Amino acid sequence: MIILDGKKLQAEILAKVKREITLLKFQPIFTDVLVGDDPASAQYVRMKAQMAEKVGIHFHGANFPVSITTEDLIKEIKVLNKIKNMCGIIIQLPLPVHLDRQAILDSIDPNLDVDCLGKIASEKFYQNYDAEKDLGFPTALACMAVLDSLQFDNNPSTALRTRNIVVLGQGMLVGKPVTSLLKFRGLNPTIITSQTENKEKIIKQADIIISGTGKGKYITGDMIKIGAVVIDAGTSESEGSIVGDVDLDSVKNIASYVSPVPGGVGPVTVAMLLNNVLKVAKSFDRAQDDFAKSNK
Repeated sequence: MIILDGKKLQAEILAKVKREITLLKFQPIFTDVLVGDDPASAQYVRMKAQMAEKVGIHFHGANFPVSITTEDLIKEIKVLNKIKNMCGIIIQLPLPVHLDRQAILDSIDPNLDVDCLGKIASEKFYQNYDAEKDLGFPTALACMAVLDSLQFDNNPSTALRTRNIVVLGQGMLVGKPVTSLLKFRGLNPTIITSQTENKEKIIKQADIIISGTGKGKYITGDMIKIGAVVIDAGTSESEGSIVGDVDLDSVKNIASYVSPVPGGVGPVTVAMLLNNVLKVAKSFDRAQDDFAKSNK
């Protein structure tokens, strides 16, 4: 079994992002809105800030007290929307329970919604996603990037067409968008939800399993076929630590590739988030060029 190294893939993606950032005519800005002082959330924000700065994206801090109201937070986000060269805004989740999560996410300018969680950005993704320029859900994009990194015997794009792909879960961050990304490529994944009958039989037949159920160590060695590829995008807490959907010790002698938790899809998700920021910045660059040409 090969353990897929998410940090190595992250470094490769971020190196490309950094190169393309240097070609822009301005420095893009990114912000991660933090409400309250939860230590884990604050740590995630710091990590993303450091990654952004390393690739040449300026991080704009936006921290608000836990007592802030939905209305006041929306006002603050509308101010962020108008900052010159702002190319990405996300909300650090979870939010305090008294806040209207979806109303806050929807207040982000859809053109800057690099997490794709606002209604307009989400609908655009599902209607007509263009991998070169459109924003997508970072974790789902990370799953695809991990899948694309595999060393199949022949061309990866055609190799996928000959493999039985199963997606576990249809959550808004992983299962549903990754299913769409597969379908956008002309693939036909089998979807498994809590209502699916004969789950075990379907999983056992899968060549590629992408899981985002959040059920700790749900997938065990006796559930998969020999040589299966397992992309684990699920996270849950167990005995004070974060675990994935896959019982790594159980599948290690059966699977051909497994992405671990932590260290697999997670680091790549941050890279795809910053790649979304780059996409926004490039669209601004093109718009400026078009404006300049029209005024010559």
